[in-house]
Order: sequence, then C-alpha cells, then structure tokens
Amino acid sequence: MFKSVMIALVGSALALLAVPAAGLAKDGDQPMKKQAKSAPVRTGHVEVRGIDYYYEVHGKGEPLLLLHGGLGTIDMFQPILPALAEHREIIAVDMQGHGRTTLGDRPIRLPAMADDIAAVLREIGYGRVDVLGYSMGGGVALRLAIQHPEVVRRAVFVSTPFAQDGFYPEMLPQQAQVGAAMADMMKDTPMYKSYAAVAPHPEDFPKLLDATGDLMRQPYNWAEEVKTLKMPIMLVYGDADMIRLDHVAEFYHLIGGAQMDAGWMREHMAQNRLAIVPDLTHYEMFTTSRLKGIVLPFIDGISGTKSWAEQIEE
Repeated sequence: MFKSVMIALVGSALALLAVPAAGLAKDGDQPMKKQAKSAPVRTGHVEVRGIDYYYEVHGKGEPLLLLHGGLGTIDMFQPILPALAEHREIIAVDMQGHGRTTLGDRPIRLPAMADDIAAVLREIGYGRVDVLGYSMGGGVALRLAIQHPEVVRRAVFVSTPFAQDGFYPEMLPQQAQVGAAMADMMKDTPMYKSYAAVAPHPEDFPKLLDATGDLMRQPYNWAEEVKTLKMPIMLVYGDADMIRLDHVAEFYHLIGGAQMDAGWMREHMAQNRLAIVPDLTHYEMFTTSRLKGIVLPFIDGISGTKSWAEQIEE
C-alpha cells in the first residue's frame, strides 16, 4: 500500500519503485534473472556552472548517451545496460542532484540541464552522439536536441512528453505535492536507499525532493520547437504509460510522422519512428529487455523491414 501511494504522489519521478523482481518478466521479455552489472571502463566528474556531474563510460563502439529518469541514477539502466554496451560505447550521466552528482544552488530545469550535458560531452571528448533519454532524462534529451542539434545525431525519447499536459490530468496535482515533507516516509524505499548509497551528500535528499517538485510544477509546451528538429527521432511508450496516447500521437505528428500513407513500396516513409510497447507501464519502460531490440536498429540507421516488392523479388 505504501509503495502504491508513493508512486501515485511522485508520478514519473518514482520509477525506481517498480523494478520487477528477479525471475519475473512481462510476456515477450527475457527472464529478469540476476546478472553481473556492466562495469564502467571509465568514470569521472565534470563541473559545469556549480554542478559536479558524475559520468560513466561502458563498452565500445559508436557513442550512445543514456539519461535516466527523475529521482533515479545511472543504475536505473542496469537491466539493459550490459546488452547495450555489447554494441555501443555508453556514456551515462547522473543528472543534477541525482546519484553521485551534486544538487548545487540553482533550480533543476530541463533546458539548463541540457546545456550542462552538452558541456559535459565536450569536456570528455564527444562531439556528436546518439541519445536515449527516459522520462525526465527524455525531457533533457529533447532539450539537448532542440538547443544543441549539432550534438545529437539520432534521438530516442522514452516515455517523454513535449508539454506538461502530456501527462494524464490526475497526475499533475499529485506531482505538485512532491517535496521535502515526504523525505522521512521514503527512508525505506529502494529509491532513497539507492540515492543514499552513492550521493556525495545524502542529507540533501529533502532538498532534492523540493527541487523535483518545483520542476514538476513548471508549465511548458515545446511544440513549436519540436517542429524544428531535423535529426531522426524515435518515440517509445508503454501502452499503459502515464503519457496520454493522444499526446503521443500529437508528438509523432509534430516530428513529421503519420502525415500520409507510407505506400506499398514504403516510398513515403518518414524518417522518424513510433513504438507503443504492449503490456508496459511508465515504471517498466527502462527495465524491459525489449527496449534494446526496439531502439538499436533505429539508432544504427537500419530497417529490418523489406517492402512487399522486395519480398516478392527474393
């Protein structure tokens, strides 16, 4: 009961509470059995405008930036990170105030964090990357694509709205209640325990809750800026996500999808993609083993689908 109430209150920020138990998987997922964590090949810190950002690099190959959800850490991606690192060089960053990254004295804002992430990438030697962001991290990834399009080759936004009203309306007052008053109630949650295990200042957790609540109370609508994006984009959501499906359809339309029939030769296919993953909520999107198979072909710029004509000619 406690966990369900906390999830309702914090909304998208409490995704860590919903990691499935080992051995229990949704239909279509590989069994979630315990596996060795991906070990970083490099770690470090980069200070940007008073925030000491922590990052890790895993694997090798073309660079893929991973940005985690609200009140999470890099470790949110551990269920899929080893599989991604087999194919890509993963750059994962703890966001402002999260995990091993300091909170600082300025408010948490997605556009500001996007500027910070661009600076971190420059500092550690990456000019252009693919990016995958989940929930709050998806919002930062979206702002990174808008504000620094030269940095983003391809982008995947997972369970990410482009406007505040993309969430179901009942979520907004619940998100608005997030604050330091909840800190003591959350001491026994996996979220607090994972934070306290790595945070440079665990005593800042109430401040992080205040900053997160303040972030979620800020109105925004980036529809006009979304229309300007030129890089290939994939949108990924669960069919039971906390993002409204009509908002998802609008997002896809804004980036040029669903404008016309693609044609039997696929001659009118848009460059962008939309995936609605069945039997998944917002809180499971970052754990599903299906995510790798959905996003890797896209960020590699390949399609496994042949037109009807191509299949007949074989």
